[in-house]
Amino acid sequence: MTCDPRVLRRPLLVGLIPAVWTVALGLWGLSRQNSVWRDEAATWQVARRSTGDIVRMLEHVDVVHSLYYLCMHGLFTVFGPSTTVLRLPSVLAVAAAAACLALIGHRLAGAYVGLGAGLVLGLLPAVQFYLQEGRPYALVAAGSAVSTLLLVNALRGRGGKRAWVAYTCTVLVCGWLNWLALLILPAHLMTLLWSRAPRGLRVRWAVAAGAATAGVLPLILFSLDQSGQVSWVPPLTWHMMIGPAVLLTIGGVGGLLGRRTGTGTGTGAGTGTAERTGAAGRTDRTGRADRTDRERRPGPAGTVGAAGPVAGSPSVAAVGLPLLAVPQLGLIGLSLVKPLFVDRYILFSLLGLALLIGALIGRAVDEVARRSRPAARCVLPVLVAVALVALLPQSLAKRSPASRVDDVLAAAERTRQVKQDGDGVLFIPAARRDTWLVTPDAFTGTRDIALAETPEESGTLKGVEASPARVRAAMLAQRRILLVTDAAGVTRPTRGHRDRTKAEVLATHFTLVSDERIRGRRVAVYERLAPAGGG
Repeated sequence: MTCDPRVLRRPLLVGLIPAVWTVALGLWGLSRQNSVWRDEAATWQVARRSTGDIVRMLEHVDVVHSLYYLCMHGLFTVFGPSTTVLRLPSVLAVAAAAACLALIGHRLAGAYVGLGAGLVLGLLPAVQFYLQEGRPYALVAAGSAVSTLLLVNALRGRGGKRAWVAYTCTVLVCGWLNWLALLILPAHLMTLLWSRAPRGLRVRWAVAAGAATAGVLPLILFSLDQSGQVSWVPPLTWHMMIGPAVLLTIGGVGGLLGRRTGTGTGTGAGTGTAERTGAAGRTDRTGRADRTDRERRPGPAGTVGAAGPVAGSPSVAAVGLPLLAVPQLGLIGLSLVKPLFVDRYILFSLLGLALLIGALIGRAVDEVARRSRPAARCVLPVLVAVALVALLPQSLAKRSPASRVDDVLAAAERTRQVKQDGDGVLFIPAARRDTWLVTPDAFTGTRDIALAETPEESGTLKGVEASPARVRAAMLAQRRILLVTDAAGVTRPTRGHRDRTKAEVLATHFTLVSDERIRGRRVAVYERLAPAGGG
């Protein structure tokens, strides 16, 4: 299999191929053996609520994900809740990001760089993890890719008013999906400065960035009152810096080569159109062009060699390195003030890594092309195939239920098997109530004996439980109690007085008759040692 030269002349195909490839990777094992873990369970149970209940909940918790929850509510309403509906938006989002990335690489340095970047994105281990995740991080990555493509177009002389309005709206939507997505703005600013963009373009960007930031500011301010939600994030340590250091090192190598070969000159096999470059006009190594405006536009073939760069067109390094480094370093800086360093919050930074790896692939194609142009067409397919095989163990692992800390659906199915009508149910901690909220039919005939207000009534994710004294009395009135909790070794919040009361009553007044640990959760059955009135 080789890269057909006709493909390299069509930007539409250069974007479409990575998109289809990424969709295929996403659909592969999408249900993860019909498992849903605790983070996705939050999406599932909120999306099933009414719009009014969702808005009421956002006043107390998770306002940072408000737009995402409302979108998923719409999808669940139309298509019904399922693992496919839960995760397919992320698959399509990463596919869109891959297509945008391919177009960016194509316009900056040729079709091979674009195809390489787009195909690599879906193979990155972290991206494969969130490619099949019912959370908003893939959608943020897609929006970030779109905004970066719009910025590159502007730097290449195609930034009209509509394009800047689209840029503003895209960044605004990303910010409402997760306001840490605004870290892409300083990355874009660095690209503008690195590329020595004209003052007028910088001013238009500043207006667009300011408008988007102003639109997200209310969400930021409101979410500060809910900062306790990220209290579980540990303080920054040197050990946590290993991952970013490795990514920045790989990106730096790709950036160095991207700076040398990513000027968009269209020379060598990296574009597959060197002959047409000479016919259309010459460009020097700084990216300056001597073509007319008409000649700078993409030709009928749609190739970089035919279109060529315009004055001020950025290099791959100028786009990829800031996109990778600035969000990483920015989140590290924020984490020095408030612990926030979680890699998924800046998943979109991996767009920069994929683009820089695309530059490495383009460099490899150029080197092979100096010896054999037909052989150069095989480089990209061979590299992708080797990467796919090398990453196959990780790919399989990330499509397994064991890749997540627990499985809500497995615990619910076990409950369905062991429950009896009239059983009382306890959740330790209360957040494990998501097992019931995602699959309430599994608990039919049982009673949540600690619950005082449902999540919908209280506007919370897990509901409000009764006082320890009332929980104790309710437990002593039960003959059998089902306990849903974390399996040993699974991280969980520190237990409060109410949870200690539950554990103490179970240990003192009940005997364990059934106990199963399944995919990160534990479902246990307790029976009363004495008549219910003898507590």
